[in-house]
Amino acid sequence: MTSLATTSRETLPLGGLLALACAGFITILTEAMPAGLLPQMGTGLGVSPALVGQLVTVYALGSLLAAIPLTLLTRGWRRRPLLLLAIGGFALVNSVTALSSHYGLTLVARFFAGVFAGLLWALLAGYASRMVAPHLQGRAIAVAMLGAPLALSLGVPAGTWLGTVVGWRLSFAIMSGLTLVLLVWARWQLPDFAGLPAQQRLALRQVLTLPGIRPVLWVTFTYVLAHNILYTYIAPLLAPAGIAAQIDRILLVFGLAALLSIWLAGVWIDRWLRTLLLISCALFGLIALALALWITSPTVIYIAVACWGLAFGGLPALLQTALAKSAGASADAAQSMLVTVWNLGIAGGGLAGGVLLQNWGVTAFPWTVVLLMLLAVVKRP
Repeated sequence: MTSLATTSRETLPLGGLLALACAGFITILTEAMPAGLLPQMGTGLGVSPALVGQLVTVYALGSLLAAIPLTLLTRGWRRRPLLLLAIGGFALVNSVTALSSHYGLTLVARFFAGVFAGLLWALLAGYASRMVAPHLQGRAIAVAMLGAPLALSLGVPAGTWLGTVVGWRLSFAIMSGLTLVLLVWARWQLPDFAGLPAQQRLALRQVLTLPGIRPVLWVTFTYVLAHNILYTYIAPLLAPAGIAAQIDRILLVFGLAALLSIWLAGVWIDRWLRTLLLISCALFGLIALALALWITSPTVIYIAVACWGLAFGGLPALLQTALAKSAGASADAAQSMLVTVWNLGIAGGGLAGGVLLQNWGVTAFPWTVVLLMLLAVVKRP
């Protein structure tokens, strides 16, 4: 029995890992789909597109507020029932979204969608790492994280198209149906793990002081902040080169390069984790420098966006693997901090980018990113 268990941990359990990836895919799709269906949802709910946009904001707020406390509260729970509860929550809230004709009820459903997302993202990396031997943990996490970039590069455009063809309500209903299928698949493919015994549960402050945790969180915040300054305001960033109308092509280039980055990270992550993180930060800094110097060149922008996708695509897997290896048994608590810091970086990027755009224009974006990448590499806690 022990021999069989050891052997199973020496290979990647692709069925289970892909179930985790699909959970991430549905999470991102649930978060982002209202952004592509603003007019339709506004008409259906009788509110302005600006208020529909708040459905994305309140989702992020739910994740930000819930990730750490929910993860700490459920550390003693068995892992598979907890993960299935988080996945099942998406079937529930997307069903409410599909059926609701009241904006207030839809807003509440979206908030709880964010709550379930915060819990799920805190669980994924630790779950994947426990399914394999230590030398395969990075690769397992990379596969489990595949759903997020796939959702951003392919799922969101496909969801927007589907919403235009069949209506936004049916689109959310279809997602609920797919989530129920995923529940059955995850129950079948995923092993169960015990929760963390009470005597092994570290306080949040103790987890934060474990070696390696604060540097990873610092890199997470500075990198995601820098990324979202550019990504949130990608349209005005393209204007000096006269290619703002080509934003769909630009985002496609970014998405395809990000997928390649995930594959490369999956190949090398278990041998060159620290090196890959440093290369990602350095490459992003050089990309920003190129944009600062040649922001009016369409060719430079296309090349920079491709390299940006290469730098960023594998980053979530790199950061989560580094955190899981540093935190050990407290990986889920550490991952909940990463979820919170990541969402702070997203919110901060949108805010900082707006201030920069209003006061100094898009030319300030790349120089700010250069500075943040220097801080990420040099000034770590």
